[in-house]
Amino acid sequence: MRVTDAETMNVVEMVLGGSVNKDIVNLINRHGGKAVGLTGKDGAFIRAKKMLMADRETAGKWINIGQVGEIESIDPALIALLDTQDFIPVIAPIGVGQEGESYNINADLVAGKLAEILKAEKLILLSNIPGVMDKAGNLLTGLTAQRVDELFADGTISGGMLPKIGSALDAVKNGVKSCHIIDGRVQHALLLEIMTDQGVGTLIKEN
Repeated sequence: MRVTDAETMNVVEMVLGGSVNKDIVNLINRHGGKAVGLTGKDGAFIRAKKMLMADRETAGKWINIGQVGEIESIDPALIALLDTQDFIPVIAPIGVGQEGESYNINADLVAGKLAEILKAEKLILLSNIPGVMDKAGNLLTGLTAQRVDELFADGTISGGMLPKIGSALDAVKNGVKSCHIIDGRVQHALLLEIMTDQGVGTLIKEN
């Protein structure tokens, strides 16, 4: 999790909640969609609290990493309202605390929790790798929740993939029928995964 002080949080809001968000919204709208840009502060629909990181060197000690947040709750009402009019929400992963403070939240965690709350049929996470890899570097194309737990336990899944796979695992354990982790660098990756029998990347299901 990235350390986010107050100055950095201002940049995060300007970039993720501003320029990047609006660029994505504009691209969707130019290609026929009806997109709306949001952060979790809009309607306070993503409530968050400060995340503290355990000190690996001192048991029981916690490190303050700034305005980094963990999700307390998500109110789906705003998203449901937009959905009734076929709007596509583009959500920057910024939550709001009890005093109106902003929190930087891992985007994969927001996506996974939102999929759970909305009872989504499918969660798709784009990455810069082909999918979940074994220790030999081979792509694992189909995994159950139990197998993912085993890959966590033996260290196969580690580092930067932990939040992404963790959010996918939580989603499929909490009602989302499937999660797809695919390489966003591959042209037409989304269509290949959804519209072809062989697909691309890694598919995770509960059973």
